[in-house]
Amino acid sequence: MKIRGSRECKDCGHQWSYYDTGSVACPNCESLRSVGIDERTRHTAGAVTLDLSTHRSALGDDVDPSDIADIADDLKSDLRAYLRQRGFIHGGDLQPLDDTFLAAHELLQAVDIYARTRDPTDDEQLYVLSLLRSADVGERPDADAVPESMRVARGLAAAKGVMDYRRGLTTWLEDHPDPDVRTTLGALVDHVKRIDSLQGDVPLQTSDGVVRIARDLGTYLSEDDETALATAQDRLSRLE
Repeated sequence: MKIRGSRECKDCGHQWSYYDTGSVACPNCESLRSVGIDERTRHTAGAVTLDLSTHRSALGDDVDPSDIADIADDLKSDLRAYLRQRGFIHGGDLQPLDDTFLAAHELLQAVDIYARTRDPTDDEQLYVLSLLRSADVGERPDADAVPESMRVARGLAAAKGVMDYRRGLTTWLEDHPDPDVRTTLGALVDHVKRIDSLQGDVPLQTSDGVVRIARDLGTYLSEDDETALATAQDRLSRLE
């Protein structure tokens, strides 16, 4: 949607950015009487951050395998809430497909698999704990640290994350048409739908590859980087 993001309170005159607060209430006096003082601008990003500290505290330092299963439902609920509120156009600027967003998707898939596993391995536990420790600071485990049993979590996270980003790119293209990007994006979506239909059961090179292509398209659109578009198209041609 397009909104007037710069607000001025009618009661106290305070000015603030709705883009940053996500609220029409004045942060100075809490009045709901405000007026937009700029032009309407495309904005889809929610004013939300990912904070997993409560769940880390619930586990403590000495983690038993069953402890992760015990917090799984609450953790998944918070991750879904974060992902629902995210968006990729902030005050008219296209944002990148960032690792915090992808890590949230990956942790959501991984903890769901872990909680349903009868006897999780040490490697599986370490993988989930690694995501829980670092997802909210934008860090994901390297591909070689993903246990084979969790490869589908990485694959599904990539598919769902890229499809979310695709919606942001499609919205951006409504205001900034680019036939080459639409064509490339359409071909990328075909690969992503295949990953989703296989429940993420694809090589890690494939799941990580679709993420790189989506990021290349975002870079091209936000920075007018022709090389990024060419790179995306080349990667797409070599995608398994």
